[in-house]
Amino acid sequence: MDTIENLEYGEVKIVDDVVATIAGLAATEVKGVAGMSAGFVGGIAEILGKKSLSKGVKVEVKEKVAAIDLYIIVEYGTKIPDVAWEIQENVKKTIETMIGISVNEVNIHVQGVSFPKETAEVKEPEQPSK
Repeated sequence: MDTIENLEYGEVKIVDDVVATIAGLAATEVKGVAGMSAGFVGGIAEILGKKSLSKGVKVEVKEKVAAIDLYIIVEYGTKIPDVAWEIQENVKKTIETMIGISVNEVNIHVQGVSFPKETAEVKEPEQPSK
């Protein structure tokens, strides 16, 4: 469904994909979010890149009120309730500021945990002194 606002000179229509992209970007700005999730592939949550932010978001807009579901992957070691609360606050504030519709729900679905990549240092064997 499109978000429509009647102005003096015509209408402004904002499609749900725009709302979803803005919500996805606002969510990934929060520290502790590894990325958006497209769902499970072979039992592993797939992390989406920046170009696919709207695929980890479900938006429903009815009469200038939005309900948003975000599917995320969090970084290992973060406090999930704290991260979820920050996402909810940031998404709500961003959508209401940029688009001008109110957000009554921001539901967070944690799909997985991202672990830091191990950086194994390979030491070269010491050469005997000549």
